[in-house]
Amino acid sequence: MPAPHPQEFRDDAVALARKGEAPISKIAKDLGISESCLRNWMKAADVEAGTRQGVTAKESEQLRELRKRNRLLEQENEILRRAAA
Repeated sequence: MPAPHPQEFRDDAVALARKGEAPISKIAKDLGISESCLRNWMKAADVEAGTRQGVTAKESEQLRELRKRNRLLEQENEILRRAAA
């Protein structure tokens, strides 16, 4: 699996594609990425900007942390339940 591209590179690629000066396929080829990859980056940028429905990176991180915290609390609760029995 290739190494992920830096966020700055992704942002520049999306900005270049949004200018509309060339087809997305040509821009992707010139940047050395696949067309689908560029389209995915554009969709993710729309979600982050709030112009498209979806879960932002910040919300995803919060959800991951909350699930982790919930799992820990459930384990603590189970231990207390067994101790009381």
